Amino acid sequence: MLSGFQNGSEVGSDLEVIGLEFDILDEPIRLCVGVSDGSARLSDIVPLARALSTEVALLVLGKLVGQQEYVPCCKGCSACCNYLIPVSVGEAFRMREELLQMPPKKGAGLLNSFLDSSMIILESMNEGCDLGSIPDAAREEQLADLGGWYANLNLPCPFLSDGICTSYEQRPTVCREHIVTESALLCDGQTFDKPNVAAMPVSIGEALVKLASQLEQSEGQAVMLPLFLPWTEENIERGERSWPAKMMLTRFVEIIKRMAMERAEKTEDVLSEVG
Repeated sequence: MLSGFQNGSEVGSDLEVIGLEFDILDEPIRLCVGVSDGSARLSDIVPLARALSTEVALLVLGKLVGQQEYVPCCKGCSACCNYLIPVSVGEAFRMREELLQMPPKKGAGLLNSFLDSSMIILESMNEGCDLGSIPDAAREEQLADLGGWYANLNLPCPFLSDGICTSYEQRPTVCREHIVTESALLCDGQTFDKPNVAAMPVSIGEALVKLASQLEQSEGQAVMLPLFLPWTEENIERGERSWPAKMMLTRFVEIIKRMAMERAEKTEDVLSEVG
């Protein structure tokens, strides 16, 4: 049972059911969540964020298909699974909890995979370089530089096995929202050309970063997926901090709606300039 939140289909009698509605690309996205009167950690809201992220991605995918765009993203395509993936603080702690709760054989295999990747990365790091997390203010610029460096290591995602994501249902929001059009051949990161990535009307991963920043009253951070285990171990007390669940949900919803509105306004400004 999640602390503070439950999916709408699994809500217990001790939780208040709250209906959420978001206007994304002029389409309504509706979800229900059960919220307790108690407290919740950043990791507890991640399942809701994943569900919302999937809904946004499906909405964008439907728009692309309706416009007869070719989308190569499908089961069996792992072309983008060698990217250096940033995850929010809440997602990092959630993945740690899920890894520890896995069946022993699967959990041990994934643990070894992450440890192997961590060792390769740490041995290749420049002295004084911290890949564990990146401040939000410098994230876009640093990710571009780190992405090229990471691609040269030729490291697949530790969750990847025989071209299949072993934790697909728990994959990060940034993975859910990565939709490519035209060709996936440019997704391997080995060329100077970049894939044509569809723009998201709102990034749920970024919303989680902003939520953590607000609640912790600190600068937002992104945690590097291959190093999330050592990072969470070093920040274990941070993962146990909690806030009133209803307040957390309210702020998360406000952040998402504000981000969606700002993105829509930017799109309108661009269209008016083109017109």
